[in-house]
Amino acid sequence: MQASTRKNVRRIVWLMVIVAIGGAVFMLLPFLGQDGPPQKDMKIGQATRVEVIEAVIANLNQHYVFPEKAVAMEKRLRRELKNGDYDNVTSANELAEKIGESLQAQTLDKHLEIRYFEEPIPVSNPDEEVKSEKLRQQKENIRLNYGFHNVDRLPFNIGYIDLHGFADAPPQVAERMAAAMNLLSDTRALIIDLRKNGGGSPDTVGLYASYFHDKRTHLNDIYMREENKTTEMWTTEIVAGKKYGEKRKLYLLTSADTFSAAEDFAYAMKNNKRATIVGEVTGGGAHPGDIHRLSAHFMMNVPAGRTISPVTHTDWEVVGVQPDIKVSADDALDQAQLIILKDFLKSEKDPEWRARLEESIADLD
Repeated sequence: MQASTRKNVRRIVWLMVIVAIGGAVFMLLPFLGQDGPPQKDMKIGQATRVEVIEAVIANLNQHYVFPEKAVAMEKRLRRELKNGDYDNVTSANELAEKIGESLQAQTLDKHLEIRYFEEPIPVSNPDEEVKSEKLRQQKENIRLNYGFHNVDRLPFNIGYIDLHGFADAPPQVAERMAAAMNLLSDTRALIIDLRKNGGGSPDTVGLYASYFHDKRTHLNDIYMREENKTTEMWTTEIVAGKKYGEKRKLYLLTSADTFSAAEDFAYAMKNNKRATIVGEVTGGGAHPGDIHRLSAHFMMNVPAGRTISPVTHTDWEVVGVQPDIKVSADDALDQAQLIILKDFLKSEKDPEWRARLEESIADLD
């Protein structure tokens, strides 16, 4: 599927990852580009429409990362409400979609989402909510193997990691990353596949990036509005497994479904000139956010922070991460292998291995 045919407004699976950065706890939505469980629709009236819109406005003004844009969104919603734009909306699902479309039309912020739930959403104690979400996410991490979908060694000693998420589970993720990197430690080049990666934890991004830098390196900064605080994100010099280092080439595969923390990883590695990006322009979501209850059946994600690159001094919000080599997502793996094999051919002296490389190049080209 080409990027242009994918939906611009992504559906969120509302699985929250609790992430601690600089003492501040906030939630990210790592698995995007998927539909959540079907919700039986509910008929609503004017009172519900007003209640939800007023709650949306209150949360935007209190939490949204850009206060001036929150004011602009409030004006837009109040104008639409006054003009009767919502008067004929009697479906709960349609209300969530219509408000979300209005907000994204104003900001183009893909982390800004409204969602309707069939089952009543309890008003819970924040501490209990965090505990509950940690337990739920732990189960989900186990089901998804903490993001590691596949680790392989491709022909001609090329390493390959198919990574579907940046799970926030430090010991378990570190163990799996160490195992993967130890297994691939002697490969001549490495491909990390982010085409189905919806994001996750910025701390895990830093852990993975640390394997590919020889010295401590500044990846990005994360600014959170409510704390008015900027946290610097750096690689670490010591990791659990074998470092891959900077000498061997690294390729990252991307698609329009590569999102959030996966884009964070690709953006930092590209800007630091440590990786070559092959594939499609990514989804364009750079704003971490919190989940907020709007009413008994509605919740929203409000982006509360933004990422700032020390190289570009901006982020990939809306525009996405631009690939160095632009090809369809379906062709990205073949294209990356083709580039690597052509590079190997330049230095290969053995006639037999040159012939094998040339044959494989012809098959891929």
